[in-house]
Amino acid sequence: MKYTTLPKTDIKVSKICLGTMTWGNQNTQQEGFDQMDLALDKGVNFFDTAELYPVPATQETYAETERIIGNWFEKTGNRDQVVLASKIAGTGDYTSHIRTNGFSKDALNDAVNDSLKRLKTDYIDLYQLHWPERETNTFGVRDYSHNPNDKWEDNFNEILHSLDAIVKSGKIRHVGISNEKAWGAMRYLEESKTHNLPRMITIQNAYSLLNRVFEGDMAEIAIRENMGLLAYSPMAFGVLSGKYINGTAADNSRLKLFPRFARYSNDNATKATKRYMKIAQDHDMTIAQMSLAFVTDRPFMTSNIIGATNLNQLEENINSATITLSDDILKAINEVHADIPNPAP
Repeated sequence: MKYTTLPKTDIKVSKICLGTMTWGNQNTQQEGFDQMDLALDKGVNFFDTAELYPVPATQETYAETERIIGNWFEKTGNRDQVVLASKIAGTGDYTSHIRTNGFSKDALNDAVNDSLKRLKTDYIDLYQLHWPERETNTFGVRDYSHNPNDKWEDNFNEILHSLDAIVKSGKIRHVGISNEKAWGAMRYLEESKTHNLPRMITIQNAYSLLNRVFEGDMAEIAIRENMGLLAYSPMAFGVLSGKYINGTAADNSRLKLFPRFARYSNDNATKATKRYMKIAQDHDMTIAQMSLAFVTDRPFMTSNIIGATNLNQLEENINSATITLSDDILKAINEVHADIPNPAP
């Protein structure tokens, strides 16, 4: 396993991070336990979760993933071996069953306290805002379209003051953002610098061979400001395993269970995936290994969040950390990207 540190800290984290959002829906508690056991054995010390999980989010399964992780900590006593990240859910109809007061002081305190109880721990190493409160282009929306009736009011300073008090209480160690855009990222950094408030050290956004949008403005921010990317969906909902094209997807695979998650399944994404499959085959590796190795090795990457529904997938994904892609492979990948850029934003 390869390691780095969370930006501007001495916290050592694996370059592969264990994603958990299937536990409690696609995966049972025992399967979650088995995945955590295997990941830790393979050198993965960084786990990412959220109060929202499992996905799709429902009132019936709310926060079940955190409960599973907490039960594993209680059973194994391994809390001190894991760098733990979680998130407060963003606003909207999708999360109205959780709360409706956004990232207010009360919401942040309630969310942190409830997560700590479920996770059966005294602290969370990295606490993230799952998506912005304001209306912006997230979750596959390609372009920003301003809504003059958006009722959101600038509250970056207020949020950071609330998080500052929670950090000082010892309940969280560091803070980060997720599904954020360039303007929001820089506003948080500006407020931190100007008012000596906690700094957003990471940003968790989608990034894969089918979605390299981060390489625009966000990559420069990540590098110049040392705000590390935690890449989610590096396998594009499993599309970049090739299993949907090859017809080998299991019955509990995400797109078979939840076909509405079609972000990476349009015609151009399929065309690009087929070309990436050919590159991998020509170089005697699986498309999954190539896809993950590409993401892990980017200069703005802190950790690559991988997920799996079975242990064979998980082991293959973790082992991708040992692969370094050749210049020939990178050239071939970039040729596909030039022809079909970001088919799934």
